[in-house]
Amino acid sequence: MIATASLFAGLAASLAAHPRARCVIVGYSGGLDSHALLHLLATHRASWPDRTLAAAYVDHGLQAASAAWGEHCAGVCRELGVPFRILKIDVRSLPGESLEAAARRARYAAFAAELGPDAALTVAHHRDDQAETLLLQLLRGAGPHGLAAMPASATLGQGWLLRPLLEIDRSELLAYARECGLRWIEDASNADTGFDRNYLRHRIVPLLRERWPAVVPNLARSARLCAEAAGLLDAEADADLAGIATRRPDGLDIPALRELDECRQRNALRRWLRRLGLPVPGSRRLNHILRDVLAAGRDRQPCIRWPGCEVRRYRGVLYAMPPLAPHDSRQVFLWGPEMAGYRPLDLPSLGQLRMQETRGAGLRAAILAGTSLIVRFRRGGERFHPAGRSHGQELKKLLQDAGIPPWERDRLPLLCLDEKVLAVVGLGIAAAASAAPGETGLLPVFDPVGHCAAERCGNFPVDDNHLN
Repeated sequence: MIATASLFAGLAASLAAHPRARCVIVGYSGGLDSHALLHLLATHRASWPDRTLAAAYVDHGLQAASAAWGEHCAGVCRELGVPFRILKIDVRSLPGESLEAAARRARYAAFAAELGPDAALTVAHHRDDQAETLLLQLLRGAGPHGLAAMPASATLGQGWLLRPLLEIDRSELLAYARECGLRWIEDASNADTGFDRNYLRHRIVPLLRERWPAVVPNLARSARLCAEAAGLLDAEADADLAGIATRRPDGLDIPALRELDECRQRNALRRWLRRLGLPVPGSRRLNHILRDVLAAGRDRQPCIRWPGCEVRRYRGVLYAMPPLAPHDSRQVFLWGPEMAGYRPLDLPSLGQLRMQETRGAGLRAAILAGTSLIVRFRRGGERFHPAGRSHGQELKKLLQDAGIPPWERDRLPLLCLDEKVLAVVGLGIAAAASAAPGETGLLPVFDPVGHCAAERCGNFPVDDNHLN
């Protein structure tokens, strides 16, 4: 039972480091690795009486056997007495994105949606996976963050992503599975050397191991050292970002950014994008940003795009965001009060609108009592008199004066009563509808798509889950 002892030690250390994770969810594909992790947790659950255990299988719908694999996983969980869910996802590739990358992104987004602030997803990546990931990143020309490979823990949605077996060899998992008589799925695609990871696993790593028997633990150690170096770079970037930040987290002050030398500019931009939960571009696009976007005239509005991200310039600010979805500014929504007030209103492809009760700010609650609001968007010609100004002006001019970027102006919700604009979310409240000092108010708050924590899944290397 040597394998059991080493696996349990890694699992116990991981859970001990995250005491707030009271709900542990296993990402279960039915394969050897995730089956061993699930079995270990289920048979030792008495060691953690204050935690609950569950399992989730992601059905990508990409293989004919995916439904049968889900049934197998359900049967195993019934035998182990573990609550089980199947998460069906629709895998759609972004422009320039591989099917594997799209499946990975969709899979982690589905897992993230399952995690509350007291939950952790555990996955069965092990030391061999870590070594393969470092080699893949090295062959792609990655820097310290890429060569750090997979972290032992990271935030995911509102909870955590834990990899408790990163210091365990695949051979130990196989020994454990055989000791316990486990039955697992053998996915034929795992032998297909047309996939880069499988080519490394079946052709390259065995050759390296013949010459250097300790290649796998040595590569894993290199990943840990790169993670330390990446942490130091992040600390330096955070210090630089503090001096070039704007009032918006998705904006950087370009003149201040240009005061940094080029290496620090690159480091700051990469860190900024990671903090926003956006994919980091390759060197070519990063050079394009540094040499073309930052140097563009103040009246220019260049845009650089790559899968999952857009970087734009407006005036002296650099903005980063998820790709803008198509938007019909002719849409109109009715926002009516419920017993408990205005419920959050979903605006398709844009985000969510909600009311926050305040005192001496926002819309005067008395004028909204029992009243439904019309939510629409700018069409042209509107006039607005915001609180704090002596007179009204054309909304277009107010938005320009406020420095609101052009691509956002037609996407800002307008709250109207009949034909009168009471509020422009992101700009202000109408003077005639503004709550007086000490008066109860309702402040409209807009949470754009792509800026909520549940969607910040980070960049996850290819794992061993089936593309089912």
